[in-house]
Order: sequence, then C-alpha cells, then structure tokens
Amino acid sequence: MADAHQKNHDYHIIDPSPWPLLASIGAFVMALGGVGFMRFVAGGSFKLFGAELANPWVFFIGLALVLYTMFGWWSDTIKEAHEGHHTRVVSLHLRYGMIMFIASEVMFFVAWFWAFFDASLFAGEAIQAARTTYTGGVWPPKGIEVLDPWHLPLYNTVILLLSGTTVTWAHHALLHNDRRGLVHGLTLTVLLGVLFSSVQAYEYAHAPFAFRDSIYGATFFMATGFHGFHVLIGTIFLLVCLLRAIRGDFTPKQHFGLEAAAWYWHFVDVVWLFLFFSIYIWGSWGAPVAHG
Repeated sequence: MADAHQKNHDYHIIDPSPWPLLASIGAFVMALGGVGFMRFVAGGSFKLFGAELANPWVFFIGLALVLYTMFGWWSDTIKEAHEGHHTRVVSLHLRYGMIMFIASEVMFFVAWFWAFFDASLFAGEAIQAARTTYTGGVWPPKGIEVLDPWHLPLYNTVILLLSGTTVTWAHHALLHNDRRGLVHGLTLTVLLGVLFSSVQAYEYAHAPFAFRDSIYGATFFMATGFHGFHVLIGTIFLLVCLLRAIRGDFTPKQHFGLEAAAWYWHFVDVVWLFLFFSIYIWGSWGAPVAHG
C-alpha cells in the first residue's frame, strides 16, 4: 500500500502554501495605497467604504506584504532545491517561467517605445493638433535642449556592457567550479549596477527638461526611468545571488537562481542599447545640446 503513494515522476507537487493568497492581498493593498498616495501628493482625497486612503501608509503596508511574500516564497523555493525537488523537469519549467516573465517585461518596453516613436515620427501630423501645438511639428520639440548622448549616456552604456561580461564571467566560473571567480564576478557586476544607477540619478538631477515639461520629457523619463527601475531590481537580484554564492548555495549542476539573474541582466543590457540608440542618439538629433 505504501508503494501506491511512492513518487514515480519528476514533477514536484508542492505542499499547501500561504504565499499566493498573501501575495494577492499585498498587491491589492499596494494598488489601493498607490492610488491613495498619488491623491495624497496632489492634496486630494480617496475614500473607500468611508475610510480615508489618501495617505502613504496604506501603500507601504502593501509593499511590506509583497516584499515579505517574495522573501518567504523564494526562501521556500531555495529550500525545495536543497531537498532535491528541483528535478530535470522542474528545472526546465522554472526556466520556461523565467523566459515568459522576461517576455512580459519586453511588452512593457514595447509600450514605452511605441509611445516614443509615435510622438517622434508623427510630431506634425494634422490629426494630432494638440501634439503639434506642443512640439511645433518637429522632433525634438522646439525649445527643448537635449542631453549629450556622447557624455553620461555613453558612459552608462560602457558600464552596462562591461557588467554583462562580468556576470558571464561569474556564470562560467561557477560551471568550472571556480568559487573565487564566481564571487569576484558577481561583486563587480553589483558594483557596476550601483555605478550605473548613480550616474543615471546624477543625469536626471541635471536634466534640462522635466517629466511634465513636454511630450519629449514624458516619453524620455518613462522609457529610461522604467529601465532604471529594472537595473535596480537586477542589482538586488544579483546581490542576493552574491550572498548565496558566498554561502555556497550554487553548484555547477544546480544554479538556476544565478542563471535567471544573468538572463535578466542581459535583458536589461539589450534594452539599454535600444534606448541609447533610439532615444539618446536618434531621438535627440538636430536639437541643441544642454551644457554644464
């Protein structure tokens, strides 16, 4: 009778888990809190069932729930891997899941690029009367001073391309069981990610245009800012991998966490190249460059 319940397949049937429910609650609370936070910043009101939600605390409570769920859920996933539940089939499906996640992120960027190219390629289209009023019928819009693409943006391009080589070095070092190379490669990648974010923050602080100034500023900051957010997430992802590598979690045969982080980081690299050539170079061509 015991043999009837013996596992004879490569799939992992997980135990009952609170994380999906808690993640849903946290995301819902964070979404409501996000709306309330925006109303709070604007000085307005946002009530639900008589409760005033126009304050920052609801958002941060939801964010705390989401972060706690992420920590707990991924900790359970790591525990399952150490217990031997990540068989060949399970590992393959984890990779499928990461590929689909990155594909969904690609669609986010498609939206921002679509907005940018629609505004830039059709800046003077007659049907877009309001747009023509703001752009003057040209792109970049009249009166806009752009950032020099061969200064900080080029510097950040070199940083990201270099970080792509260091994370690849870390991955190959692990495959050859070179623990020292793994740690050094991940450390350099994390430092380069922090450096990229620092340079972009400096660039934003000294940008000659703002988000609300024009359609140029709106499309520029949405695309580059969303990418910057992904760099921040990727840096945290790699930092966690670094801590796990120091602890000895990864083996040459079982290291999906590191592999997923490397995929994500290369995705961030590729998106930046599109941003650099389309928005910083082509999208600013012919406009006066801000100096200082």
